[in-house]
Amino acid sequence: MKAARRSVRYPWAWIALSLAGALATTALLAWPGAALAAAEAAAGAAHGATFDATWVFIGAALATGASSLGAGFAVARVGTAAVGALAEKPELFGRLLIFIGLAEGIAIYGLIVSILMLNRLG
Repeated sequence: MKAARRSVRYPWAWIALSLAGALATTALLAWPGAALAAAEAAAGAAHGATFDATWVFIGAALATGASSLGAGFAVARVGTAAVGALAEKPELFGRLLIFIGLAEGIAIYGLIVSILMLNRLG
């Protein structure tokens, strides 16, 4: 009997798609960052300090993108196992829903971190 083998068809496509999404998000967030960085540089020049807000936008985009990607993989794995367990024991629905909620919480944590990073600018 052959062992079942899982195959991921296009792993590089998923990585490229996630990087493209992160770069697009960074570009959208960095556009107002140029004006903000210029204002900060003008204000900081009098005090002798300059600040580039673009890195904050890049960090916020990466925090949101990476946590969402990780949450997607976690929910996919946990959700698949949960559906299999529910097929055998329907009374486990409440417990399995908690596991899926914990996996989805990863994305919310990344979003909160990016909001906190962006709040430090203002």
